[in-house]
Amino acid sequence: MSLRETDPLPRCAECGESRFRRDSIFSARQDHPHQGHHATDEHPLPDHQEAPAWLAEARRLLERHGDHLVYQRDGGEIATFPIERGWTRIGRSEAADISLDDPTVSRRHALIVAEPGKGLRVLDDRSLNGVLVNGEPVELKTLRHGDEIAIGRYRLFLLRS
Repeated sequence: MSLRETDPLPRCAECGESRFRRDSIFSARQDHPHQGHHATDEHPLPDHQEAPAWLAEARRLLERHGDHLVYQRDGGEIATFPIERGWTRIGRSEAADISLDDPTVSRRHALIVAEPGKGLRVLDDRSLNGVLVNGEPVELKTLRHGDEIAIGRYRLFLLRS
């Protein structure tokens, strides 16, 4: 829906609400609360910490050359995700390429952008809790090997093999 600044806000045809929030610029439309999805919980910004010891094991697990995002799941298992050319969606949504099922993660939280001739970048997709790279809040940031990306309570690391 597109409105001018002085236009009155209409009610939602599905739920009757008249309170709206900004839509993601990368998705056709956001989910309405009446669709049964849980809201994102606010999460304090984590302190930047030293690289964890499990990263050495994660490097050994990489099966092919290129960029990968890795993190350690609650049970200690290391998850690795190769970054393909184009857009890699990170969020709580099941449609995300990297789905992080936790209320501190927005449904559409961040995007990793891999374009030929440009450095790998992370983009905050208007998340509630933001995206931190090496402890610093970012909207858009070029990434380097070893960078820590904090998304909600998760600490993901960029590894290049």
